[in-house]
Amino acid sequence: MAFMKLSSEGILWFVRIRWLACAAVFVTTWLTSSVLAVVPHPMPLYLVGCAMAGYNLLFEFGRRRAAGEVNVERNILLQVSCDLIALTLLLYFTDVSRNPFLFFFVFHMIIASMYLHGSTPYFFAAAAALLVGAVMLAEYFGWIPAFPLQFPSDPELPSARLDGMRLLGVFVAFASTLWITVYFTTSIHRYVDRAHAEIRQKEKMLGIGQLVAGIGHQIANPLDGVQNCLRRIGERVKDDARLTEYVQMMTEALGRIESTATRVQAFARPRGIEMQSTEVNAAVEATLQVLRADDRPNIGIETRLNDVPPVQGDPYTLQEVLFNLCTNALAAMPDGGTLTLRSYALGRKDEEQMGSVAVDVVDTGVGIPRLHLEKIFEPFFTTRGESGGTGLGLGLCRMLISEMGGRITVRSALGQGTVFTVVLYPAENATATKQS
Repeated sequence: MAFMKLSSEGILWFVRIRWLACAAVFVTTWLTSSVLAVVPHPMPLYLVGCAMAGYNLLFEFGRRRAAGEVNVERNILLQVSCDLIALTLLLYFTDVSRNPFLFFFVFHMIIASMYLHGSTPYFFAAAAALLVGAVMLAEYFGWIPAFPLQFPSDPELPSARLDGMRLLGVFVAFASTLWITVYFTTSIHRYVDRAHAEIRQKEKMLGIGQLVAGIGHQIANPLDGVQNCLRRIGERVKDDARLTEYVQMMTEALGRIESTATRVQAFARPRGIEMQSTEVNAAVEATLQVLRADDRPNIGIETRLNDVPPVQGDPYTLQEVLFNLCTNALAAMPDGGTLTLRSYALGRKDEEQMGSVAVDVVDTGVGIPRLHLEKIFEPFFTTRGESGGTGLGLGLCRMLISEMGGRITVRSALGQGTVFTVVLYPAENATATKQS
């Protein structure tokens, strides 16, 4: 799942926040060293603050050169890395194990999770834990000089050796906090991005429906007049066999146009989905009965239907979605292959709803390029334009599954095939939710 789109505004916000952080470093260092007398060695902190201001100035000057999402992400990756090193140095020079600002790394991890993709935020969580752990370990064995804070409650003659158990406890709490922060932030981000994509898809489909309805209406009105005129012409040329044949051909052509306009208006008309307990395996078998009516000797159809609980949905809508996905799968195997439909219970594996049921539509076709995977659900996007694809089928499938409370995902590899997965929630859970 993709995260938020990166832009130069994100870099600018990051730079502005860092100016505030630089100011906080200087003010806090002055306050804790000159006023509170807690920090006995403030000079390294001032130097780190100056270094932060210096590279922040470079980032501000280079912000305009960061054009495109890839360059912006690379720029933010570099900024997060510099901040990670700067924050580690600030903590090292202020008694890292006893510094109350140690957990400021949490904000660092939140920013990394907001702007960086994939497993990169987890990499930064691991890097922060390793850096802080290395500093603690080196101080414990005396490999590097220590910079202890001087709190009023500290004894006059502090112990020269650090408490190993205390260091271990602080490190475990610190590392686990970072990982939990990254996990929850990325999970929330995935959920928000998925919800935003569904809303955006519904808005597109609604706009397309209104447009299509208007086009169908504009076609239907003059079409009635043309058919009436042609009917009268046909009555006048009854005695001419050739003209009668031409009139018949035009009548049939107008009939096909009228049928197309009717289907277009039916597509644009809001569909009523009757939510009820639905047997997934029955919907799969009903879909296969329609597919087997076609003569496809070079394509094998397999089913792997497990014993799954009923789901909350509309059986006819589910059949329509599965039929559309199977049609696309067959079109993706022009030289033959295998179409596999399998159903299985996700159980506790589903992050959104325990007990959900999944249906996979698997083909061994040509596959979908990675660049197209994020676009295939967008209306009018199609790779089968020459063969009659309209680009509306997958967008409609996603909207219908979303209206049933489920979701649809896709995985693909070029030359290996594609897997569309429809996930629906169990009927009993959905019913309980409605009643509550």
